[in-house]
Amino acid sequence: MTTPLEIPGFTHLYSGKVRDLYVPDGRDDQLLLVASDRISAFDFILDPPIPDKGAVLTQLSLWWFDQLADLVPNHVVSTDVPDIVAGRAVLVQRLEMVPVECVARAYLTGGGLREYLADGTVSGLALPEGLRDGDRFDAPLFTPSTKAPVGEHDEPMSFEAVVGEVGAERAEELRDLTTRILARGNEIAGERGILIADTKVEFGVDAGGALVLADEVLTPDSSRFWPADQWEPGHPQPSFDKEFVREWLLSAESGWDKTSGDAPPALPADVVERTRAKYVEAYERLTGRTF
Repeated sequence: MTTPLEIPGFTHLYSGKVRDLYVPDGRDDQLLLVASDRISAFDFILDPPIPDKGAVLTQLSLWWFDQLADLVPNHVVSTDVPDIVAGRAVLVQRLEMVPVECVARAYLTGGGLREYLADGTVSGLALPEGLRDGDRFDAPLFTPSTKAPVGEHDEPMSFEAVVGEVGAERAEELRDLTTRILARGNEIAGERGILIADTKVEFGVDAGGALVLADEVLTPDSSRFWPADQWEPGHPQPSFDKEFVREWLLSAESGWDKTSGDAPPALPADVVERTRAKYVEAYERLTGRTF
């Protein structure tokens, strides 16, 4: 893990795969959330980082928070942050985080596809026979998972398990908000030529007990973005996200054995640049802004 930045007026609290958290000196109701340029795959943090990735994630999340403001409040307090992290950090509410990874799927792919091929289900939800890689569901599915520590795998959860974790009323609220966020995301992204296959969102609970959307939302790190004009069920779809990095790691060119337990090799310069370009393209197509 990279040594955290020293930021005057803030004390480092925690570093995840991509984000670093700091506490403002003298208060405990807010956090500084800093998005780094780190990129992870297969539970490893890769080298080298992707230039500008942290800024893309932060600016895209801020844009989406505005698009979703009528559905759910978000944790942003201010974008006025120290110069050393300007553009890739936000000051946010300190929340009690919900201990569930809230995942919604609009299309059959990834881990959902693997479970479906093995058992005919996704997160325990029985699906019709004969679905193909990339098929669209009639409505987004809520397919939650556990929140595993860094270096460990998230595991699928049934809805009943979520109820056991947070209670029936809160579980219903999580399912409703997560699927509505993905549906709204696809309404907006579809007009811009992008399909959002699935997404993971994070929620916290504020002092009044209300759910608040936190962390990031509908970014290339938390979602699968597909070019709409290239969508063709029956095989893997091209993407705007870090699936490009995963594909390189699994290719013969990388020489990496995923089952070895060894860390992946360094990403070549062309993979880094093409990955950066994918992130920037997703941002520019969605927001209509130049990065």
